[in-house]
Amino acid sequence: MKRILIINGPNLNLLGVREKSIYGDQSFDAYFKSLQARYADQVELTYFQSNTEGFIIDKLHEVGFSLDGVVLNAGAYTHTSVAIADAIAAINTPVVEVHISNVHQRESFRHHSYLSKSCKGVILGFGLDSYRLGIESFI
Repeated sequence: MKRILIINGPNLNLLGVREKSIYGDQSFDAYFKSLQARYADQVELTYFQSNTEGFIIDKLHEVGFSLDGVVLNAGAYTHTSVAIADAIAAINTPVVEVHISNVHQRESFRHHSYLSKSCKGVILGFGLDSYRLGIESFI
């Protein structure tokens, strides 16, 4: 059975509450439970969220040599964090970068990702389904 961790970055703990026109009205906890049920026979899914850059880096270091994959939505850190990019480059576990919205339809500062070059792939713009597509890429 594959082991995959989903990591969410800053403000994603507010899914279902914040900016519903962009992020929808479902909480991530509810969505995560549906993912666990959907993939119960194929994938051991775990979840981590932090608003703190260093905690995300620590988690990548912790799991980056033992899991089959990481699905990462680094939120705004995608566009600012060389440190998270370096952490992805330093580990063996492949990382898929995901975004709920199509960042290329948003503010220009969101068009650049420091993370993409070190990731297995990038999925964006499919709402919460972006996470499912990230999981599928590892199956």
